[in-house]
Amino acid sequence: MGERRKKENILRVFSAGGVVFKKEDNKTYFLLIKPAKTDRWQFPKGLIDKGESTLETALREVEEEGGVKAEVVKKLGASSYFFVWEGEKIFKTVTYFLMKYLKDTGDGHDGEVEKVLFAPFAEAYEKLTYKDDKNFLKKAKEILERGIQNHLMR
Repeated sequence: MGERRKKENILRVFSAGGVVFKKEDNKTYFLLIKPAKTDRWQFPKGLIDKGESTLETALREVEEEGGVKAEVVKKLGASSYFFVWEGEKIFKTVTYFLMKYLKDTGDGHDGEVEKVLFAPFAEAYEKLTYKDDKNFLKKAKEILERGIQNHLMR
């Protein structure tokens, strides 16, 4: 079930995801997902599988949860937080990458996701549930405004 480490009765889990953008008619839109049975809006993300890199995980999760293929532009950073799941303390770290939309997969999104939406910045910022996600969205917008040609990962 992904990469997990236990230390002092706290389970550490590692995830990765993507802030995917696409440009249409000189406007920029960002990919958001609404996980099934929740009222949260967030970016696609998921647990890093054994033997999988953070980057591979982020691309896979964008494809599975967002139903799109994308290419990585730049690592945006990581967010860490504690939560309790079924009585167990968990410390989770999620690494996010800025990604450029390439195309829909044709398969749609997986069953973990109820809705997928490409929204302009203001709407995406308003919809996002978590402060850290809002900060990654702002960082993505700043990078895009400066021009991504200086940031493309090789």
